[in-house]
Amino acid sequence: MSVDGLSDTSVRPMSKRPRDRPNSISENAAAASQIDSLFRSQAPQLLRFLRRRTQRHEDATDLLQEVFLRLIRLVSFEALPASPEAYLQQIANNLLRDRSRRQITRSEALHEPLDEQSIVDDKPGPADVLEARDLLRAYEGALVKLRPKTRAIFLLHRREGLTYAQIAVEAGLSVSGVEKHMMKAIAHIDRELGRP
Repeated sequence: MSVDGLSDTSVRPMSKRPRDRPNSISENAAAASQIDSLFRSQAPQLLRFLRRRTQRHEDATDLLQEVFLRLIRLVSFEALPASPEAYLQQIANNLLRDRSRRQITRSEALHEPLDEQSIVDDKPGPADVLEARDLLRAYEGALVKLRPKTRAIFLLHRREGLTYAQIAVEAGLSVSGVEKHMMKAIAHIDRELGRP
C-alpha cells in the first residue's frame, strides 16, 4: 500500500516517451552520429536550395539551422525516418511555406486600401499647362491676322458670350452679316491651327 490507501499498481506514472524513443546512451550516440553525418552530407545542398528561395543569406542559414533543429527534436522522441534526406527536404519546404505565409500576413497588415479619390488630381499637370499655353499663343496669333471687324465680332461672341442678334445690333449689321464674319473667323483660325 502506498500513500492515501492507493496501491502501487493503481497509479502508474505516465511515460512522456513514445515506445520507439532511443533510451540508452548508445542509441542517443548513434542518433547523434547519424544526424552529424546527415548534416555534413545534406547541409550544403539544403543551403543552396534555401538561398535560391530567400533574398538574404542570413535567412537561408537561419532556416537551415531550423531544419536540423526540427530533425533533432524528432529523433529525441522517435527513430530517424527511413528516408532522412527526403524528410529534411520536406521540413525545408514547410519552413519556406510558413515563412511566406508570415510575410504575406505582415504585408497585408501594413496594406492600406487605396482611396482613388485622394489620388485623382484635377489640376492640370506641367505638360497640360505647356500645351494650353502653346494653344493660346496659336489662337492669339491667328486672331491678330484677322481683319479688325471680324476679330471684334468673333471676340464678342466667344469671349463676351453675346448672341448673333446682340452683336448685330451693336455692330450695326444684320444677323446674317454677323454669321458671315463668324464663319470667316472660324475658317481662318482652323487653317492657322492646322485643323482640317
